[in-house]
This record gives sequence, structure tokens and C-alpha cells, in this order.
Amino acid sequence: MTHNSKTRHYEENINYGASSEIIAKAKNLRKNMTDAEKLLWTALREKQLDSFKFRQQHPIWIFIADFYCHKAKLVIELDGGIHQKAETKERDVNRSAEMGRFEVLRFTNEEVMENLSQVLMQIRHEYKTRSKTPSPASR
Repeated sequence: MTHNSKTRHYEENINYGASSEIIAKAKNLRKNMTDAEKLLWTALREKQLDSFKFRQQHPIWIFIADFYCHKAKLVIELDGGIHQKAETKERDVNRSAEMGRFEVLRFTNEEVMENLSQVLMQIRHEYKTRSKTPSPASR
């Protein structure tokens, strides 16, 4: 396997079969992040949080995770005002359930903007817990 095909295989696996449309939409979302997403990304990018590698607006199958850590299979979702509506809350719960192989942490935009250190502490704790736990496939 050549380096190029290894890279492509890795990218295909890390996107969990996301379509080219989902990948394109994720690229667009990276350019149009909310203020809360920008603030959290500033703290997570370039392995700033205890050298944990996160990706922003990352395609996973039919979803786009606001932030994703492949090593820990950890998804971080930020919920703005629209996520407070009952139908959106239900959709978010269903979406998290469909992403069963991942741990999904949800924070409101307000939590990120008003208490970033607490949010980072929760992310750090979950990352450490997840990265020490063997995945179901390796058990």
C-alpha cells in the first residue's frame, strides 16, 4: 500500500463513510462557525488541550460533529438557541443515540462563552476516560 492510499484509507475510516456532500458541507461549516464554536476551537486546536487531537466540523457518516477526537471516539456538540425547542431537543437525543459508538458531550453556547474552563475540564475528563477504555471491537 502506498503512502497516498494509506492516507486515503485513513481518511475514509475517520469519516465513517460520509458522502462527498457531507464532507463539502463540513468544509463550509468550518468557514461559518458560531462565536461559541470559535472560542472552543481556539482552546482545542493544535493539541492545546493536554495534546488531545480534535477536528472541527468533522464529517461522520451522515452527521457533522462540531468537534471530534478520533482516538477517544469523542464528539462534542454545541447547542445554540434553536436547540432549546422541544422538537430540536428530541432530534438531538436521537442523533446522539444513532452515534452509539461515540461518546457525545453536549454543551450550550452559553456554557462555552461563560465558563470555558469548566467545559474544558469536562472534555478533559471524558477524553481521559474514553482513551483508557478499550473499544468494543478490541474486547
